[in-house]
Amino acid sequence: MFKNAGEISTDSDEDYSEISGSELDEEITWIEWFCHLKGNEFFVEVDEDYIQDDFNLTGLSTQVPYYEYALNMILDFEDQDDQLPEDQQPLVETAAQMLYGLIHARFILTSRGMAAMLDKFNAYVYGVCPLSSCENQNQAVLPIGQSDILRQSAAKVYCPACREIYFPRSTRLECLDGAYFGTSFAHLFFLTYQHMQPTILPQPFVPKLYGFKIHKSVKENLKKQKEATQRKIMNWEATESGTRSAGAAAEILAD
Repeated sequence: MFKNAGEISTDSDEDYSEISGSELDEEITWIEWFCHLKGNEFFVEVDEDYIQDDFNLTGLSTQVPYYEYALNMILDFEDQDDQLPEDQQPLVETAAQMLYGLIHARFILTSRGMAAMLDKFNAYVYGVCPLSSCENQNQAVLPIGQSDILRQSAAKVYCPACREIYFPRSTRLECLDGAYFGTSFAHLFFLTYQHMQPTILPQPFVPKLYGFKIHKSVKENLKKQKEATQRKIMNWEATESGTRSAGAAAEILAD
């Protein structure tokens, strides 16, 4: 899902979305660096005190390789007595990105995380609903996962108006694992911020011919005709099969 460390740790200015040159000269935390990479603007910055609470990380050590090294990298801890070989550093970088994504999915369920996501929602960071009637209302969407397990599905977006999920328009968002946002966040968000829930639901599309609505009986009649045709074909095939079998039996008896 994420790029390898060697791919994102380049000197190109295109890798940074919000950090200015003067800020890059200053020392920044790993979390700040990571969240300001282009394509990672969909994440919020998780509080370090949240990450340092072992209770919040329960169960993650079995899901992420190089867990201790990855956690130390996220928190900018350097253990000089326990260093991995240089050729394994890219693996630790990738593990750190995976671990941060899973921590992020838990953090955005908290009041602080949800408030940070509210700012991004109001800024249309995740885009608008692609449904025509929702798009006309400029309805913002939220990221959502279809699984809480890594590598099961990519991130999608959820629209609170039509209550459907869609592939995001942003290819960078689509490249992120859905587990980094989880299956529950979007729904809890609108239970928490009920005033953000649209009160006017989009009208369903009504098919018409020359300006007139197509009556449902037309579809029902077409369906019945299709089923009747299929039955006739099946009966004809059964009759033909029986005729061929009878003919073959007659030839055997004649011999």
